[in-house]
Amino acid sequence: MGAAELKVLMPRLGAEPRGFAHTATWIFDLDNTLYPAECNLFAQVDHRMGEFIAHYLGVPYAHARHLQKAYYRQFGTTLAGLMTIHKLDPTEFLAYVHDIDLSVVPQSPALRAQIEALPGRRLIFTNGSERHAERVAEKLGVLDLFEGICDIAACGYVPKPEAEAFDRMIRRHGIRAGEAAMFEDMPMNLVAPHDLGMTTVLVHSSYVDHPVQEKMKAWTELPDHIHHMTLDLTGFLKGATGSRQPAGESDR
Repeated sequence: MGAAELKVLMPRLGAEPRGFAHTATWIFDLDNTLYPAECNLFAQVDHRMGEFIAHYLGVPYAHARHLQKAYYRQFGTTLAGLMTIHKLDPTEFLAYVHDIDLSVVPQSPALRAQIEALPGRRLIFTNGSERHAERVAEKLGVLDLFEGICDIAACGYVPKPEAEAFDRMIRRHGIRAGEAAMFEDMPMNLVAPHDLGMTTVLVHSSYVDHPVQEKMKAWTELPDHIHHMTLDLTGFLKGATGSRQPAGESDR
């Protein structure tokens, strides 16, 4: 969405409201969610994925990029496609693609203050590696506020949006889904948590690399599996902890 198109959408009239009055566990995606998409950090990861595939398969970079995006759309992550089709060992891939410059990620005292104020447990749930999440969260100044990181390896390399990934995360961390909230920039990654009973929050991302992000431009209201949407995670968290109001009252 261009700057002129940015708007907070509301749930459809009659949609099931879910708020934060009973939220005991706050779960955050990492990339383009905890840090602003305007950092363009994921563009570095994206480029390094193409480089890795080109070298690994011995194909031109342009063809590698085509495979990269095709696997992403078909399998949920590029890595899942490479593991399924090419039997790739994920360790080297994750180390390479996350070897990036974090100088573009700002320290965020305001975000830290709002995460610290959240009542209950706090987790990072990412399709990336634990080390990548640690480095980014440390750069933001929030790493010590999270009790754990559930990364792609911890889920047996089953990625979001697969329901199995969420099941594995819940079992691993002993989470009561009905008392949890999930924050994500990719709308399809909120289907499974909604179905499990979590409160779901779409954090708008200006980084577009998936067809669903283009389709979002035509939305006039939130789909039923998304209970809240925000353009500003820090401001949204302040409202969520300050008012503890049900769905439909935030971001106004």
